[in-house]
Amino acid sequence: MTADRTPRRGFWRTNSLTLGFGAAFLIVLAAQAVAGRAEFNEQLAVEGLQQIGLGDYLMSSDFAVDVTENWQSEFLQFFLYIFGTVYLLQRGSPESKELHKAGSESEREQHMGDHARADSPRWAGTKDWRQAVYAHSLGLVMGLFFLLSWLAQSVSGVAAFNDLRLRQLQEPVTWVSYLGSADFWNRSLQNWQSELLAVAAMAILSVYLRQRGSPESKPVGAPHDATGVEG
Repeated sequence: MTADRTPRRGFWRTNSLTLGFGAAFLIVLAAQAVAGRAEFNEQLAVEGLQQIGLGDYLMSSDFAVDVTENWQSEFLQFFLYIFGTVYLLQRGSPESKELHKAGSESEREQHMGDHARADSPRWAGTKDWRQAVYAHSLGLVMGLFFLLSWLAQSVSGVAAFNDLRLRQLQEPVTWVSYLGSADFWNRSLQNWQSELLAVAAMAILSVYLRQRGSPESKPVGAPHDATGVEG
């Protein structure tokens, strides 16, 4: 019997990408809360109002809208990227599929239906609605997360907006009115444009630049026109 030479690695090592970025997210979120409270209290001090503690700031609409407006733009970026890269190509980029694979590809290439393998996810081998849903599940979930976080941004945004208006002795606005306001669209669009710029920059820069050992880069010695090749 041939011994299994596959190296056995622990849970932390085999999940380090998710765990590392998850931990970094919590650290940065906590730092944002501290910095955001300090800025918010500076505004209150200028207006001659009582400052608030960290716990109260974490429950405030000001903190919620700052967080959710960034979340929705990130999920929008991945939603558009996931669906866009089905058909859109960039010659020479590892972020693009190979040039002859544009489109949703065949069931044989995607290991679906009759072409599912023994280790394929169960729904990939079905031929009904489950396969259709699973075949688009990543993009659909990212789209759902985008819509939910955008909704959360609108709800927390109108609360923060009205809180500011009340401090300025102005009438509050309704949620529907806020959806058409410059504040709501400015918060959304300023994040969207940055996310789209980042994706475009990554797609074209990875044609000519390299990062040794990263799956987001081609191998260091790969030619510039090699497309869909990861390092």
